Amino acid sequence: MGITSALVLFAVIWSMTFLIILPFRVKTQGDLGEIVPGTHAGAPEVHNLGKKAKLTTAISLVVWAIVAGIILSEVVSVRDLDWYGHMAPEAPADGTDG
Repeated sequence: MGITSALVLFAVIWSMTFLIILPFRVKTQGDLGEIVPGTHAGAPEVHNLGKKAKLTTAISLVVWAIVAGIILSEVVSVRDLDWYGHMAPEAPADGTDG
């Protein structure tokens, strides 16, 4: 795994984790009883984005380390995910054709 693929993997994990964490502990205008005219009652009033971004980063680092470790140790490889047999057979280890 190269540096670019490691960064992309982290960005994907971070984004997915952030979308999961976003709805937790949100206080809406309707919850607080102070609805601004022209807005929806479900609009967030208190969202704590800074805390959520820090928590997301911490969780993502742990998940990324686990996934990157699995990829780098080759416990699971791309060939393990070839359920339909579309990949060419592996070449022999000695470098011969057969």
